Amino acid sequence: MTDTMTTIAYLVSEYPGKSHTFIRREVAELRARGLTVETISIRVPDPNDTSELDTQERARTHVVLGSKGKLLTEAMLAALSNPLGFARTLGLALRHRAPGAKAALWSLFHLAEALVVARMLKRTGARHLHSHFANSGSTVALLAGHFTGVPWSFTVHGISETDYPAGVMLGDKIRHADFVACASWFMRAQSMRVVEPSHWDKMAIVRCGIDLATLPPAPPRAPGPVRLICVGRLSSEKGHSGLLVALAKLVAAGRPVVLELVGDGPLGDMLRGEVAALGLGEHVHFIGRLDERSTLARIAAADVLVLPSLMEGLPVVLIEALALGKPVVSSWVAGVPELVEPGRTGLLFAPGDWARLAECLDRIVTDDALRAHLAANARAPVEAEFAIDKAVAPLIERFAR
Repeated sequence: MTDTMTTIAYLVSEYPGKSHTFIRREVAELRARGLTVETISIRVPDPNDTSELDTQERARTHVVLGSKGKLLTEAMLAALSNPLGFARTLGLALRHRAPGAKAALWSLFHLAEALVVARMLKRTGARHLHSHFANSGSTVALLAGHFTGVPWSFTVHGISETDYPAGVMLGDKIRHADFVACASWFMRAQSMRVVEPSHWDKMAIVRCGIDLATLPPAPPRAPGPVRLICVGRLSSEKGHSGLLVALAKLVAAGRPVVLELVGDGPLGDMLRGEVAALGLGEHVHFIGRLDERSTLARIAAADVLVLPSLMEGLPVVLIEALALGKPVVSSWVAGVPELVEPGRTGLLFAPGDWARLAECLDRIVTDDALRAHLAANARAPVEAEFAIDKAVAPLIERFAR
């Protein structure tokens, strides 16, 4: 049982965010368990997100960068209230950064933001500060926790958080944190390798949870080609070009198949050009970016989710697809094998092996019995570990400490 008077502050670079609805689900479940959760967003949340839930969350979220004048005033008041703490936190800010003059300047901005967060923590009475992603948001959390003495923690999600510049500071964040939530065993291993073994025990597996009760039902399957869907930003690490090459092999073999690409990004025009060059115009549909409910509805209407990524953590869209009873074809990368069991819930291929991807797609498109078998088993691993009530349990246990 949790103390109903416990107040946790959640700090995110942008909250609520369209692509980070799993954070909103986590916050909602913690509140349902009796914790008071105050949400803090560094940036002003996107006003174009008109979903009812996000509108409610925006209204109750504290914003650090609401106005420059308020930022400076709040930061100065916090510094004046604890000059020694300010001096120590300034020193930490100047050390906890990537090399270079530009990074040094950004460290001062992060310090100012942290001082504003410190004031928010005091006003809300928060006893713990938690942040998602090992990015600038968690840098602000580190500095705010250092200045106030409030214990803090963060969730590490994907391999991009080990890349430059975030990766340069990951070890330092782990050393300063009260605990570290890892969305996958893979990311726990990546976190372990950048710090001393004395810090390994503070790393807990905390899955990104799914609210199974709110998932849309799958509509009756209409006759026609097998419908593949790929959800993700149209960027290089997602491997869309390789997926198109694999799909072209199926089309050339006369397989009845169509592919929906949900998402937008910098490679949109290039991918449209590749579709034209491969003669896939009738088989590939660019849907664009959708909100959470619309994306889930698209997945529910599809036959198979495809994830050709070259780099991942443990994608939430993969969890969502399995929860919707959809078989998946995914690259064998990062935390994916922790969720997808080959031959039981999906098919896996080595990342970048587009010939093997084509074989997997050909197999799943032409074998109705295989698709039915994978679909029948898809939901079980999600129910066992990724249902939101189970996913937050280790997080609550760490907060209680």
